[in-house]
Amino acid sequence: MTQHNTFARIRFGVIALSLVAAACSPQAVPTIAPTAVPATSAPAASSVDPAAALKELETTVYSTGPHGESPASAADVVLTDDEVAQVKGMQATAAIVLHYGGNDWSTAQVAGLQAEFARLGIEVIAVTDANFQPQKQVSDLETVMAKNPDIIVSIPTDPVATADAFKKAAEAGIKLVFMDNVPNDMTAGTDYVSVVSADNYGNGVASALIAAQKMGGQGKIGLIYHGADFFVTKQRYDGFKKTLTDSFPGIQVVAEQGIGGPDFAGDAEKAASAMLTKYPDLTAIWAVWDVPAAGVLAAIRSSGRTDVQVFTQDLGKDVAVELAKNGNIVGLGAQRPFDQGVTEARLAAYALLGKPAPAYVALYALPVTHENVLEAWQAVYHADPPVDLVEAYVK
Repeated sequence: MTQHNTFARIRFGVIALSLVAAACSPQAVPTIAPTAVPATSAPAASSVDPAAALKELETTVYSTGPHGESPASAADVVLTDDEVAQVKGMQATAAIVLHYGGNDWSTAQVAGLQAEFARLGIEVIAVTDANFQPQKQVSDLETVMAKNPDIIVSIPTDPVATADAFKKAAEAGIKLVFMDNVPNDMTAGTDYVSVVSADNYGNGVASALIAAQKMGGQGKIGLIYHGADFFVTKQRYDGFKKTLTDSFPGIQVVAEQGIGGPDFAGDAEKAASAMLTKYPDLTAIWAVWDVPAAGVLAAIRSSGRTDVQVFTQDLGKDVAVELAKNGNIVGLGAQRPFDQGVTEARLAAYALLGKPAPAYVALYALPVTHENVLEAWQAVYHADPPVDLVEAYVK
């Protein structure tokens, strides 16, 4: 099966909600402060049917690029057989400079990159892990540049603190392709090739729709977001919160806490514990990705509050198992990191060939619940679900 067909087969898209047009642009969406509903007032009924809206997650990307770029489709990033042969003849090298590694998302990104680079005859000479520390990533870039790669694929830990190091790489003639985020004061087509991302805003919307569905449109929720200047995590937070506040007035956002890491699970556990203590009637908690969600689960188990539902982003194995066994995690919006890595490698090949590349490429969002978690795993990782995930599934 070609990669084009794989993309077409697995994409679910993002929503065409019957909301005002401004809701479709994260750049136009201000952060909205929670509005308490008086206990004596009945909340207005929602005009949005979450089940119907989730069925429409098929053909639209909500996110725009870091500079407001309209998204191109990953399915349109293709190379002909002749172009592949040309790239193979170049005997190019590439380095992958991660923000942090070891989690399922990063592992799948690297797997997709390595698979496509191998197909293109491009040797991967380094994979680094900055543990979400900007200075470590700057050092990683300096180390990698000493190896004279033709290509660097990276995700900046901080768009300001790492900018000079990436500019030096660009000035050295290295072809830069970014995952999700770009350094400050760099321009697509001049300083870097392209940036490839999931539809993070759309994934936030997807998880909000699932939350509204699973909560029955009623209840109190706490939000645990990424307390850093990080483009994609801001997008998913905006998509989640705005969908709830605009479309589901019966759900109150009563608490919010940012976490900075690098111990994201530990930070999220502390934040969730504080929320559970302060709000004994809390119905649910949303965590910005699966690693913080693991911390939320730990807090729930420690408190004995097994009634609290958890919503998140990204289909890591731990949250997938919770979904499979009908545990506290009941829904999420997933990225497609393997396909993202494949697309990034192809765009690097575009640069080697001098082929014009779109400035911003996005992959469709994927809503995941208990019902489709095994199929979603195959779509996200291009592999069969692990045995323990299959065994955990409750029919």
